[in-house]
Amino acid sequence: MPLKPRQLEAQLRTGLKPAYLLSGDEPLQLGEAADAVRRAAREQGYTERVVLTLEPGFDWNRLADEAASMSLFAERRLIELRLGTGKPGQPGGAALLAYLERPPEDAVLLIQSARLERSTTASRWVKALEKVGTWVAVWPLGPAETRQWLSARLRARGLEPDDAALTLLLDRVEGNLLAAAQEVEKLSLLRPPGALGGDAVVEAVTGNARYEVSDLAEAALAGDGARAVRVLEGLRGEGVEPTLVAWSLVREARLLAQLARGTAGDGVWRGVPPRRRSLVERASKRWPAARAPWLVRLAARADRVIKGQAAGDPWDELLQLSLVLSGRALFPPATALAVETKGLVR
Repeated sequence: MPLKPRQLEAQLRTGLKPAYLLSGDEPLQLGEAADAVRRAAREQGYTERVVLTLEPGFDWNRLADEAASMSLFAERRLIELRLGTGKPGQPGGAALLAYLERPPEDAVLLIQSARLERSTTASRWVKALEKVGTWVAVWPLGPAETRQWLSARLRARGLEPDDAALTLLLDRVEGNLLAAAQEVEKLSLLRPPGALGGDAVVEAVTGNARYEVSDLAEAALAGDGARAVRVLEGLRGEGVEPTLVAWSLVREARLLAQLARGTAGDGVWRGVPPRRRSLVERASKRWPAARAPWLVRLAARADRVIKGQAAGDPWDELLQLSLVLSGRALFPPATALAVETKGLVR
């Protein structure tokens, strides 16, 4: 059975195998798995590296030649074989089988390929590799796995993310682990070790922008619709992502709805600065309990549009939500929203 990428480090600590097969279509995990094998090989004296790339006309005798040849400096070698599609064909399969049946003592073979088809996984050369080496199959992570992966990566950098920070980052990267890794590195440079909340993520991402996302939420909560429009246009002009803006507005909308309906728990104000609490409490008085469901639906729709799960323009939805939070409305909710709210919109 193939290992998962997170299991590779533990195997490498037990000692290098004669051969490794890394297969899959997720580039970050594949790259990091290959780096882990290379690092372990260097630490154990495999200082010479040979790279063979499968291309049209590739001569499979080169693999046998590398297995039979002595290193120029009598050093151990890491032989990297890049299969590309993962289909070596009949000549390649035979060459790999011959190598794996009698692997050289002074070399480690590292095979990298795309996701293997079922027919390839049942081939004789893959079975031979599993007997003498290790196969790591890389699969795209599901939502829950991605969240765990992101949390672990942040904690490895000394950052302790809360749920809001993780949700915001996941919305930004949309399952792209390469983009997620870049965000983690950026945050590790910009933030000191310790707790990491959603506000800290927004601050780090927006950088030196003239307007801050928090400015928009404050203007809307204060009932200053004109300033809310100016700040929103400023954020748009500075290239701030709609995801970041939506996170702040949706958070305030949900909190307002809880207060209006009297369903806010005792811990709702935990970690909320006094200034923001004052603004939210005053704004909640503009929202009678009967209209709270509308606010929640409006915020949810904006969130779906921004994530591409509903039709619409993200910035139009943010404008509508900003003005509604400030006690105004630029235009009536769209027909789609009226249907979604099931008569809650008046």
